[in-house]
Amino acid sequence: MSKKILVIQGSPKKDGNTAILVNWFAEGAKDKGAEVEIINVADLKIKSIGCNSCRACQKSKEYKCVINDEASPIISKMAEADVIVMATPLYFFSASAQIKVIFDRMFALYKWDNKTGTMQTVLKGKTFAVISSAFEDVGLDVLEQPFKLTADYSGMKFASLLIPNAGVSGDIKDKADIKAKAVEFGKKIG
Repeated sequence: MSKKILVIQGSPKKDGNTAILVNWFAEGAKDKGAEVEIINVADLKIKSIGCNSCRACQKSKEYKCVINDEASPIISKMAEADVIVMATPLYFFSASAQIKVIFDRMFALYKWDNKTGTMQTVLKGKTFAVISSAFEDVGLDVLEQPFKLTADYSGMKFASLLIPNAGVSGDIKDKADIKAKAVEFGKKIG
């Protein structure tokens, strides 16, 4: 059975380094027989700048965000995927705002019982990966940490493809060694 991979692409540049890495990753994953869906968050109509802490998702038996916008179906798709990949450029030692909106709204994929101190999540057993590039070689380790911690907390396997010294937007397309790494990462995940 092929893996279902959901790639959440968080760069506003459709032809930038992040988009190029995602396409190379998808090429490798598809070569291994995976089904890959890529969603560009910058194209979505989003009402909220992140989780608004309404906690309505905690009152529902379903694992979904109740905010009625184009980000909510992505949260539901995350629950159905075998692999969730978040792809983002490094912006000021962190993920892009586009990825952060989706990342924060993942709150809906957890059910906490504060009285018993327990948590359940539909993410347990999935693979969570991050793909990111940076202009220079500073900050990718900091960007990776929230994703890695989330995977550990949620009982997910974690993987990352971090590309330092990628250059300005689009420069990566001429770097065959990086393409090989991204394709291989896709094969490994797929």
